[in-house]
Amino acid sequence: MSIREKISEDMKAAMRARESDRLSAIRMLLAAIKQREVDERITLDDDQILVVIDRQIRQRRDSLSGFEAAGREDLAARERLELEVLSAYLPAQASPEDIAAEIDAAIATTGASGLPQMGQVMAIVKQRLAGRADLSAVSAMVRSRLSSR
Repeated sequence: MSIREKISEDMKAAMRARESDRLSAIRMLLAAIKQREVDERITLDDDQILVVIDRQIRQRRDSLSGFEAAGREDLAARERLELEVLSAYLPAQASPEDIAAEIDAAIATTGASGLPQMGQVMAIVKQRLAGRADLSAVSAMVRSRLSSR
């Protein structure tokens, strides 16, 4: 079952169960997917849908931190619910050991020896870990590995 089919099935289940908050989060995700398809005039495959989901999760995390800082617990709770719904569509997260192995493999592949080659390393790592790891944390790990070389 593709990710799109799973999202559609979950939307139907949320409608039947009358879970309005969950339904709202799923509809928001479908709208983001359709918006990208319309903008780029393509049909997204599972990998591209994962990119959209990852972007939506990042937006929710940013909003959540802002709402918590402003003391808006009602809005923060809604963002947490949306984060939970969106996270269910991501593949299993990579372990720190897997991430480190991917970084080492990318560094070996590119022959990177310092920070100027970070972009080359990140291009490979991003492709291999898309949707399975927080890429900002991965970027920090790559930066620390390359700066010690």
